[in-house]
Amino acid sequence: MEYDEPLFFRVLQYAAAADRDVVRLVSGNPDWEPPGALREGLREYADAPPEAFQYPPSDGLRELREEIAARRGVDVDRVVVTNGAGEANYLAMARAFEAADVGTRARTEPGSAGDGAATGDGPPTPTAPEVLLTDPVYPYYPGKTRLLGGEPRLVPVEHDGQPDVAAFREAAGPETVAIVVNTPNNPTGAVYEHERVAALAEVAAEHDALLVVDEVYDHFDYTGAFESALSLRAADERVVVTAGFSKSLAITGFRVGYAVFPPDLVDRARTRHMLVNVTGARPSQVAVLRALRETPPDYYESTRETLRERIDAFCDALAAAGADYTRPDGAFYVLARFDGFPGTLENVKRLVDEAGVAAMPGEAFGPSRDDWLRFALVSPRAEEAAERLADYFG
Repeated sequence: MEYDEPLFFRVLQYAAAADRDVVRLVSGNPDWEPPGALREGLREYADAPPEAFQYPPSDGLRELREEIAARRGVDVDRVVVTNGAGEANYLAMARAFEAADVGTRARTEPGSAGDGAATGDGPPTPTAPEVLLTDPVYPYYPGKTRLLGGEPRLVPVEHDGQPDVAAFREAAGPETVAIVVNTPNNPTGAVYEHERVAALAEVAAEHDALLVVDEVYDHFDYTGAFESALSLRAADERVVVTAGFSKSLAITGFRVGYAVFPPDLVDRARTRHMLVNVTGARPSQVAVLRALRETPPDYYESTRETLRERIDAFCDALAAAGADYTRPDGAFYVLARFDGFPGTLENVKRLVDEAGVAAMPGEAFGPSRDDWLRFALVSPRAEEAAERLADYFG
């Protein structure tokens, strides 16, 4: 497959080349301080003996895996530390394709010889395995699906951003190998109701598929309603949960994530991780371990409070501009729709040039929100950006 440069790179490059000041609300890079313990862990590591600078275990430092397992209430052998949550999602989706045994599973086009029917027209025509995704969707999920040889199938969410279980059930079929969801959600800000996630696990199980739940924004729940999919009864068999520390510890450049696999699926995921990466980086794992052990809950609550204030100010300004918008229950993204200004890349460039605000085009996230723009409120200038939008559209 040809390399497709991520759209947010193109938007950031366009904003950087602008001949005016631009407030960039494009990518989810946190602007707040990482925990002090993380910085201390790095400083101490710099003075470690040479043997500490060598390969760590391929599936992650044992102490870090134990810390994650204890926090998640799972056996340590189910945890694989990855190069960010992105690799965790890739491993989980790859494991779904492997578990489905796509080479021999009965997948036929309509009208072909399926279900043992003899038509005299030759063997069944195989169809590509499918991954069911929400619409709107985090763009890397469809890309990973295609990389693995599958086809993404988008299922529109409900108006409030919650997954439409009935629509997922209707979309699922013999070609379905996985359902992949993200909660708290990027880009809608929805925190999925636990009953709906449980129902999606049932849909996946009915088709011998995996449910992959990306929980990388689990520390950014403003409702108190978030509950991990690891509490599902199916989590021991057909649910993979992924997460990471890029957002919660404000360290997107450290690339430390993890996946929690069912016991029967972890070994091959661990092997794929080893063959692709050999291992992860020891310094970042050491620093994350230190941060997890020593960072108090106040750090996370302070970050959430900062984001609540930004969300309130940003949404107030959008209301003043007459926009439709989503007020996130989780994560830190706001979707907004302005009359007569659809969420195309062309309009994003106009917004940079004429209003001095950079956002992501809604069309990047799927057709159901292609009239919208997505704003990442990870800038101390988020309120200023909202005022610029109010002036521009008001």
